[in-house]
Amino acid sequence: MKLINKFICCVLLFCVAANQLFAQSKAINLASPNGEMKVAITLSDKIYYTISAGGKDLLTKNHLGLSLKDGMLGENPKLTSSKAGKGDETIKPIVPIKFSTVRSVYNSLLLTFKGDYAVEFRAFDDGIAYRIITSKKGDMEVLNEDFAINFPEDYQVNLQQTGGFKSSSEELYTHIASSAWKQTDKMSNMPILIDTKSKYKILISESDLIDYAGMFLKGTGSGAEGTFPKAPLEFGPDGDRSEKILKSAEYFAKTKGNRNLPWRYFLITDNDKKIIENTMTLKLAPKSVIGDASWIKPGQASWEWWNDAAPYGPDVNFVSGYNLATYKYYIDFASKYGIKYIVMDEGWAMSTTDPYTPNPNVDVKELIRYGKTKNVDIVLWLTWLTVHKNMGLFKTLHEWGIKGVKIDFMDRADQWMVNYYENVVKEAAKHEMLVDFHGAFKPSGLEYKYPNLISYEGVRGMEQMGGCIPDNSVWFPYMRNAVGPMDYTPGAMISTQPESYRTARPNAGSIGTRAYQMALFVVFESGIQMLADNPTLYYRNADCTEFMTSVPTTWDETKALVADAGQVTVVAKRKADKWFVGGITNNKEQTRDVAISFDFLPQGKTYTMTYFEDGINAGRQAMDYRKKTQQVKAGDKFTIKMVRNGGFAAELK
Repeated sequence: MKLINKFICCVLLFCVAANQLFAQSKAINLASPNGEMKVAITLSDKIYYTISAGGKDLLTKNHLGLSLKDGMLGENPKLTSSKAGKGDETIKPIVPIKFSTVRSVYNSLLLTFKGDYAVEFRAFDDGIAYRIITSKKGDMEVLNEDFAINFPEDYQVNLQQTGGFKSSSEELYTHIASSAWKQTDKMSNMPILIDTKSKYKILISESDLIDYAGMFLKGTGSGAEGTFPKAPLEFGPDGDRSEKILKSAEYFAKTKGNRNLPWRYFLITDNDKKIIENTMTLKLAPKSVIGDASWIKPGQASWEWWNDAAPYGPDVNFVSGYNLATYKYYIDFASKYGIKYIVMDEGWAMSTTDPYTPNPNVDVKELIRYGKTKNVDIVLWLTWLTVHKNMGLFKTLHEWGIKGVKIDFMDRADQWMVNYYENVVKEAAKHEMLVDFHGAFKPSGLEYKYPNLISYEGVRGMEQMGGCIPDNSVWFPYMRNAVGPMDYTPGAMISTQPESYRTARPNAGSIGTRAYQMALFVVFESGIQMLADNPTLYYRNADCTEFMTSVPTTWDETKALVADAGQVTVVAKRKADKWFVGGITNNKEQTRDVAISFDFLPQGKTYTMTYFEDGINAGRQAMDYRKKTQQVKAGDKFTIKMVRNGGFAAELK
């Protein structure tokens, strides 16, 4: 009898173990509201997941986990509960970069595991996201986060590869087969854009990056895996605008043990238009912690650095440079065209290390006073190191009447620097000041938690002069600008084709046609949009200037009309009842005819379209453009004609 009982107990134990093993290995499925996007999670030695769209597996046998000093989360996972949910939220961003109202609809799955952690997946109609949630007591040291994706086929990967974790995110994009991106090759900043070469593209980035290190990606030959900069412990001097990291920790993040980690997201689409229109970073970002945000005023800015503060001509009866008379000239220009700000870049202060003592030739308080009489406010450039050493400067600058700061040369995304970003915008918000980060990593959600963070650079912008080429810049709507605001600094009035580029400050110029430069104000998105060139040239090209300064920096609606990543983009954007259209293209075709429809216009209304197109000789002489006007209404068709490195810009009212 005892033997029979033992046998029965063994059978029962075996059945329980078998059932648990079956439960662990059986796929747990989550689908998007429309059923197109799916993620299948399986549990064995790790937490695996496969992402599919339209019934096709796109990323397979991916796995996730977290390596802590005191253990590994995600290794031999033991599921204790799963909870399905739904979300339907209307978001009204304080600084609406694409839309004034965004609807976020998703299905969710929360998997809780033994060991005080969980993983939350969300499935949207345009992608999949997940985050790890920990519920540990005290602090935890994160040694590594397991982010690994695998490609079932050889894809094309579009990357911004960097030689190390110290990066201003200004490298040219590279476009290679995924099989050629090996572990020994350079890693990439995020976002990356994956072309499956069949139907879908996948944009990978992160959101809700708080008290953690930013993630980079490195190739494996068959996919990609995450890598993170270690947390710095000791610093040493490195000139007037940065510090060297002398010692780093074993961990990359030491943080609260009870928290949500950053979202990892996969925007997936079979139509490049949806990449331009996406709002995934916003939908996964933390909510604003700023109460009354009425003081946050996006807008354009006149910027003196690119053209070396060198106005000239019969109306300039002073020695131009970084001095009082020149800055008043910039204020007068901004006032004439309704530009909200001027940016006073490097040169306004006596030194880069002292934020309180202006250059003796620059009376900052007089400029603030003068600007207020002209409805123009001032943004001051500073190095991150000077701000770090003088965090009380926000109070002082606010008392002076300064409205914002442009902070430069961070060039890092380790946990210390990620926290620095938040500390800065938090302190700036206390004193109602805007922040524009240069030398920055990509937007990762902080701009929604603190919407006074009006823009980031982190892009190969026009300050790279001849190194800023349309063949690279045409990717921005599908990569860098697809994840958040981007301070590119457009507006060049000296335009050239690449073979004739010879310009330099103070006669700075750009590659691309005049119409291309004008279109950038519509196509590219930033809460503060620079006019980079010389007021002298803007006055001489008043028709172009009037158009560019009429373009808003925030939008109620964004509609991609034509989208082919890396080739051509045409986008329509609405502010109130006025529409703007911008189009840009690369250097591949001598001419490109692009058909658009005005179906985005409301029925029953006729609009006057004033537009700028490439002139007949713009393929050789990039300064050539034509300004035209015609009536259009919903349902009308129109053909945009662009030359190589060309553009199209229009206002409809």
